[in-house]
Amino acid sequence: MVWYIVSYFILPVNPYQELIGYTFSFLPSIHNTAKAIAALSFEAIYAVLFVWLFLINGCLRIFICSRNLVVGKRIFILLFMWVPIVQLYLAHIMCNAAKDEYLVTLNRSKQEAFTKTDELCRTKYPIIMVHGIGFRDLRYFNYWGRIPQILQQHGAKIYYGHQNAWGTIEDNAATICRIIDKALSENNCDKVNIIAHSKGGLDCRYLISSLGYADKVASLTTINTPHRGSEIITLLNKLPDYVYRYIAKQLNKPFLLAGDTKPDCYAASKQLDPLFCEEFNLNNPNAKGVYYQSYTSIMKSLFSDSLLWFPYLLMCTQKGRQNDGLVDVSSAEWGEFKGVLKSTTNRGISHGDMIDLKREDIKGFDVLKKFYDIVCELKNRGY
Repeated sequence: MVWYIVSYFILPVNPYQELIGYTFSFLPSIHNTAKAIAALSFEAIYAVLFVWLFLINGCLRIFICSRNLVVGKRIFILLFMWVPIVQLYLAHIMCNAAKDEYLVTLNRSKQEAFTKTDELCRTKYPIIMVHGIGFRDLRYFNYWGRIPQILQQHGAKIYYGHQNAWGTIEDNAATICRIIDKALSENNCDKVNIIAHSKGGLDCRYLISSLGYADKVASLTTINTPHRGSEIITLLNKLPDYVYRYIAKQLNKPFLLAGDTKPDCYAASKQLDPLFCEEFNLNNPNAKGVYYQSYTSIMKSLFSDSLLWFPYLLMCTQKGRQNDGLVDVSSAEWGEFKGVLKSTTNRGISHGDMIDLKREDIKGFDVLKKFYDIVCELKNRGY
């Protein structure tokens, strides 16, 4: 389109016609038939060049802009884009990514959750969104991806836990308590709803049961939380303790610079040990008056997530294939279990997919719509 606009509307002459005229000026004596053949040859070259540029333009746009083209696929494309036969397969990958993204966008355009601004997610109590282990609530990279945006579009009042990435359950719970008090004060209410992912669910259960916040929490929704621990920690415990402590110490350093006040990767990760969680559950039973519900998901193969394929394989050796890459289904069940979330394809839903970590539109599963439904249900329950 740009080429045609430049050629026919902006430039004083058509560069294509000028090129043919310039070439024929050197061949004044050739026969008209030869000129016709030469003209057709130029037409063919021009058409091939145009189609090639058109395809390159499309491939570049998909490569740079597509949400569905994950980091692993981008690296694969960069490595093998120079191999002629493989280029066809790479084009197939990019076309599929663009097609899936288009279908998701088309489907969302027909749903009120994405096309309207209303109050359907304005719950009676504000919502505290609590992140999991190894992450922080950052200003320019939201742990929850695009989820808060869709909830706020429908009236939700949202706060974030702001606990440490490598904080212990006890320290993180104390931090979240301060956020709860702030939300209660600013909204002139007596309770909050909590939506917690991964270890964040344990932090919140502790503040409810052990810190006396049961009367300040209306509901706790846990997403892929290892209530009974993670077998990944069972495997890591087989490392020599000094090796474990050294690795944990190295992980503490960047998060101390990022804002963690008391990073303790060693202690925080050990609290996900199934043996620790067994004792934790005995000491932190569900509190009366608080509505507990839980969701989880499963990866269907190691290809479901380029970041969690190896932990997924390790989990499969411990408790089978019913896991999200870090947490087994049986460990994620707590309170009213709302089931295992799956995609309609072989893609699977990983631990990170459940919080829109990679901002990827997954064919057959819409995490934004799922959180919209969760909050709408909380509102309908009177929370």
